Amino acid sequence: MTHLLTSLFQTMFNMIKTTLLFFVTALAEIIGCVLPTLWLKRDGSAWLLVPAALSLAMFVWLLTLHPAASGRVYAAYGGVYVMTALLWLRWIDGVKLSTYDWVGAAVAFSGMLIIVAGWGRA
Repeated sequence: MTHLLTSLFQTMFNMIKTTLLFFVTALAEIIGCVLPTLWLKRDGSAWLLVPAALSLAMFVWLLTLHPAASGRVYAAYGGVYVMTALLWLRWIDGVKLSTYDWVGAAVAFSGMLIIVAGWGRA
């Protein structure tokens, strides 16, 4: 029984750690893409490309920190990216999200949890 509880605790800890890492990764990707958009479409300074490049480099590096095969990492990350992008749209861009947006984000996020729960069990 103790082994089962320890295993369950370890799985939950790994899922929380992975989820938080994916959210940081998604923010790095979004910021790395938003800054060039500000430069190209909103007459921002070309200097915005410097932090954009750094942010995208950080995004790539963060994806390498996961122990699973890269295909699984990308698939699981996609679920968190969907949720993060919609939260960005709501909180940063001020766009009201529909019920479909929220349900879609929940489904995508649930998919990530299922994939991460299976890491190391294949």
